Amino acid sequence: MSTIHALRRILGSCRTIAVVGLSPQWHRPSFFAAKYMQEHGYRIVPVNPSASEILGERSYPSVSAAAQALAGQGVKIDMVDCFRKPGDIPPLADEALAIGAKCLWLQIGVVHEESAARARAAGLDVVMDRCVKIEHARLFGGLNWAGVDTKVISARRPHQLPY
Repeated sequence: MSTIHALRRILGSCRTIAVVGLSPQWHRPSFFAAKYMQEHGYRIVPVNPSASEILGERSYPSVSAAAQALAGQGVKIDMVDCFRKPGDIPPLADEALAIGAKCLWLQIGVVHEESAARARAAGLDVVMDRCVKIEHARLFGGLNWAGVDTKVISARRPHQLPY
């Protein structure tokens, strides 16, 4: 399980996120999460072979294709955020390793221990069964106004990202 400190470090350093399984449909959780992160200063790289563009960004058929196209622009993918079923994770973890990502993030309900162990052994941060949007809002003040129990107890104001 990732600690609060680790999640803050990951969300503070991983600014370009390849979202695998990002839906172009506004009511899908992947779209909502990616739009939230985009609105908070993150670069979203859609990975969906059946869409040409999502959230105003070109969509790519694979993580590797996205990394190759962005490398020509001097952009590196920091995080591979997976909105896919657990059985789809092993090749995505392999792609995250191959492109030199810093983090493999598996969304709520997605757990694949073998892929996580392989990614950790290669030096990647791994977050499983958590939503990047919920964790960002919880750790950087987005949920406090609603009275939601963030499980962060502190007299200090939340650490804000510089964006």
